[in-house]
Amino acid sequence: MFGRHLRAGRIASIDIFRALTVLVMITVNEWHRVNDLPAWMLHMPADVDAMSFVDVVFPAFLFIVGMSIPFALQQRLKAGDTPRQLLLHVLQRGLSLVLIGVFMVNAEDGFHAASMPMPIALWALLSYVAAFALWGSLRGGPALAGGWRLAGVALFALLAWLYRGAPDGSGSMTTQWWGILGLIGWAYLLGCMAFLLCRARVGGLLLALGLCMAYFVLQRLPLVQSSDWLRLLFSQDGNAVHGGLAISGSITALIFFDQTRARSMAQRLGLALLFAAALAVLAGLMRPAFKISKIYATPSWALYSAAACVLIFAALQLWLEWRQRTAATSVAAPRLPGLLDAVAANPLLAYLTPFVVEALMQLLHWVWPAFTRSAPLGVMFGMAYAVAVAAFVKFIAARGVRLRI
Repeated sequence: MFGRHLRAGRIASIDIFRALTVLVMITVNEWHRVNDLPAWMLHMPADVDAMSFVDVVFPAFLFIVGMSIPFALQQRLKAGDTPRQLLLHVLQRGLSLVLIGVFMVNAEDGFHAASMPMPIALWALLSYVAAFALWGSLRGGPALAGGWRLAGVALFALLAWLYRGAPDGSGSMTTQWWGILGLIGWAYLLGCMAFLLCRARVGGLLLALGLCMAYFVLQRLPLVQSSDWLRLLFSQDGNAVHGGLAISGSITALIFFDQTRARSMAQRLGLALLFAAALAVLAGLMRPAFKISKIYATPSWALYSAAACVLIFAALQLWLEWRQRTAATSVAAPRLPGLLDAVAANPLLAYLTPFVVEALMQLLHWVWPAFTRSAPLGVMFGMAYAVAVAAFVKFIAARGVRLRI
């Protein structure tokens, strides 16, 4: 389907980037509860033309999703998937993430507690049980048997039927803002479609990236705003920008790992720096009209974030190349630290673990000690909590527990 040959096997730099991004995401989610933190450790308000490093964590996850797309699609094609099977797999993965995201966001907001037949924390826990029944494994191999998967579908349907929303309890589940996993699902779908339609060509992906940003701009034209059907057509501006971040990741993966043309590491680094500079320049050009805002998913925020991700990954790749050269005389190849390896291989399991813990604590009426809400102990607790999650994921993954979509 696409005439590109990518480096085979696991890519350590991508695994490390993925694991670190997930762990930082868990950390900053815990910091959200800590009082009196400086602005650079918090999300910037929606209408402030600025971004902190925290505002780059979600884009980094979208970016690494995009980096993984070329390898995942190539692997399935090599395994014998037909184009139809590949497209169905992509749709299944993306929409599965959207489904979990919708359930998660409805557990956070929009429910009418008095009308719910069970505590919202129990409802949330059961949704995670349904997800595991559908996509989990207890022995490290294939998903659970068909009966368990059917039970997962039935449990999702039952929970949706039992849900009560709206101020008077007469409403049902809504998409709201899709949730983090839902946004990742839509970005994954857009990134995969772009990659396949462009046949893995960097030029085509650059065009797709530009079209994602142009879509955001067109949505704000008076002509579009004055027409109901045009507003509907251009209503997915945030998803388009998120998809652009995934496409940026795919471009970066091709820059570093496309073996179709022989290039030295210096040449690949030069192309990466050029790409990062182009992203930053475009962000600066768009910023006067579209201020930096993670909440509004503006192009300037996304492009600056993508530029930062390209530079971070380039530095990581350069460090690993140096490490491999200096370790050339050793018998064993460099490996990821155990905790990072476990999170890299099970990012969804790691991401969902704190939400399961939170739901359990709500159900049992437990709260974290007061010191976790104050700096500096709260900051250290957030970091230690992420490490604890990584250790837990390593422990259960070593015993065959998986959650893969």
